[in-house]
Amino acid sequence: MNQALASAAGSTGTAVRTAVLSQGEFAEIARIVRDACGINLTESKMDLVHSRLQKRLRLFGLATFAEYIEFVGSGSNRDEFDQMISALTTNVTRFHRESHHFEHFDQICLPKLMRSSAAGEPVRIWSAGCSNGSEPYNIAGVILDKCPDAARRNFRILGTDIDIRSLAVARSGRYTREYVEGLPEQSMRKWFESDASGYQVRPELRQLVTFNTLNLIQDWPMRHKFDAIFCRNVMIYFTRDLQEKLLQRFVSCLKPEGLLYIGHSERVSGPAASLLKPVGNTIYQYNGS
Repeated sequence: MNQALASAAGSTGTAVRTAVLSQGEFAEIARIVRDACGINLTESKMDLVHSRLQKRLRLFGLATFAEYIEFVGSGSNRDEFDQMISALTTNVTRFHRESHHFEHFDQICLPKLMRSSAAGEPVRIWSAGCSNGSEPYNIAGVILDKCPDAARRNFRILGTDIDIRSLAVARSGRYTREYVEGLPEQSMRKWFESDASGYQVRPELRQLVTFNTLNLIQDWPMRHKFDAIFCRNVMIYFTRDLQEKLLQRFVSCLKPEGLLYIGHSERVSGPAASLLKPVGNTIYQYNGS
């Protein structure tokens, strides 16, 4: 085996050595990821890429990153390509993160949506980049607290993400304590069934949410407009040009006066800025028609 990676530990206890990731190999991985899903891996992410992909090399018995690049770049290993994207997706998320968004949704947005629903209008909410599902379930819980018959009144939440592993967690609706500890105790009791090993989202929340795999830089299959879109702490991983293009696409998916919630370090810029009116801290309302 190549000296870059020693033999796996055996009966002698020999330790596995890590493969070296060169600047050129990192640049090629960054290009592949950027072309595939728009994520912009700067050099500051080199250690993260090395750490997370080293495990993939070991899994397949590959000695160098050059071999891995050839393995995933050949086009014949789509499953591993998806696993690579999943490994390089940052999934720092929990319930009630940036809680002011949920407070605004509860106090300002939801009463209007309930009036629309009472008039027979379907209510559609999109969590774009939903990761492990905490955001769409959080939205569902807020809705049910005020509108217990939301499912009958045609409230629907769509959660999408490119990360297949995170979506598997989202669909299971099962979480450890660390993911729910930011929630008020009352919400934890109302939204989850708990046992010694964790927390299970209750069926009444799950029935409001549908999860789908979606790459934000590719075609979007949704044909209806949304009352609110949550895309928080996702665009920060894209280039400025791509951020502005995504904002334009989000605007095109919003109903008149629909709301866009973005992350605390994200900003609206480009052509979409003239159509999005700030109505709160990183909260924008579509003022078009």
